[in-house]
Amino acid sequence: VQLQASGGGLVQAGGSLRLACAASGSIRSILSMGWYRQAPGKQRELVAALKSGETPHYADFAKGRFTISRDNAKNTLYLQMNSLSPEDTAVYYCNVQDDYYGLLSLIDYWGQGTLVTVSS
Repeated sequence: VQLQASGGGLVQAGGSLRLACAASGSIRSILSMGWYRQAPGKQRELVAALKSGETPHYADFAKGRFTISRDNAKNTLYLQMNSLSPEDTAVYYCNVQDDYYGLLSLIDYWGQGTLVTVSS
């Protein structure tokens, strides 16, 4: 399984970016798909996640500005980011959790990360 993230770049404050994460290979049982980010000197944190049968979950800082979506036909996960601020500068990673072996044996797949830089 490979996750290829793209769409990062340099944007001015107030601007928008759309990240994409294309999945290839066979994921037997998707529990959730999501986006995380890691800013310099900080821990990786959840941005947004999609779980089967549930409404999308967003971190507080993402609510009202970011939208997570999925195109099953293209096996692609998206993150639309609006009203970006310098505090959103980070490497953004996509993640897929496979629960084929059960909830106690989750398999995490990660993309390589895409850098988002927001200038003031």
